[in-house]
Amino acid sequence: MEDQVVEEEVQLNGEEEEESFFQDIDMLQNHGINVADIKKLKLAGICTIKGILMTTRKRLCAIKGISEAKMEKIKEACNKLMDPGFLTALEFSERRKNVFKVTTGSSELDKLLGGGIESMAITEAFGEFRTGKTQISHTLCVTTQLPGANGYPGGKVVFIDTENTFRPARLRDIADRFNLDHEAMLDNVLYARAYTSEHQHELLEHVAAKFHEEPGVFKLLIVDSIMALFRVDFSGRGELADRQQKLAQMLSRLQKISEEYNVAVFITNQMTSDPGATMSFQADPKKPIGGHILAHASTVRISLKKGRGELRIAKIYDSPDLPENEATFAISTGGIIDAKE
Repeated sequence: MEDQVVEEEVQLNGEEEEESFFQDIDMLQNHGINVADIKKLKLAGICTIKGILMTTRKRLCAIKGISEAKMEKIKEACNKLMDPGFLTALEFSERRKNVFKVTTGSSELDKLLGGGIESMAITEAFGEFRTGKTQISHTLCVTTQLPGANGYPGGKVVFIDTENTFRPARLRDIADRFNLDHEAMLDNVLYARAYTSEHQHELLEHVAAKFHEEPGVFKLLIVDSIMALFRVDFSGRGELADRQQKLAQMLSRLQKISEEYNVAVFITNQMTSDPGATMSFQADPKKPIGGHILAHASTVRISLKKGRGELRIAKIYDSPDLPENEATFAISTGGIIDAKE
């Protein structure tokens, strides 16, 4: 009998944790904020208390119908509901227990990434064409739905496609490897095609609203690729500063979405040849595009290179906690798998 009570308490605590993680802005009604203003915030893609604390005063005032006085009142109410101050490292370590890892389909690649693609972080994979970036993206669409280690329940995926490379038929092949029902698996992947860099940014607002509608259901957001449309919309050195500013805003939004809704973010990136590299005798004259803005925004950066045949080599290029290391994986009909010796 006691065991049953303990189990029920654990279950209730889990539900409370989930609720406290997603604090809905409807709670502001109890602090004197009217429903019309809350609706305006939701239309702007701000749906949680954490989301308001992550938004600048300037941006809040830019929302139609939100005056400076209203904005100050909203900020004040949020500070009462959520302490914006410091935590001890121990408290933060407890909060980090909400973080989960999504398997890539290859145990070698998972080992390199410390268990898989991490939530509340941006993982960037860059490489030339045919290095497996889109194949990893497609495999993740399926593996995210599988229950995993440490009680990970599986969940839905959002795929933002900027290069027209998304193929549902490819997902069916990968689903066969894991014996998943095709219809149910495809129904759990939300797809959007972005046509301009502005459209890509707007889609993120819709993504935030979707994550809010179904809290805790979506586990992964994929953008394949992050820079393709910026390369088209901004050209030459004259527009570089504007491009980097817009890119920084979008990456900041991605980072906030990942932390606000506890989802993993996986982005792919293209390469460019570096004319200065030949002068300094670097081994590899190619580098990922996006400059320092993208380099600092990505939590984990993986460099992908072609190997023999279907083999690909992944290397940790930058990470706050993973050692610089390499792993070899292969691309098969069933997606990303371990390389056969």
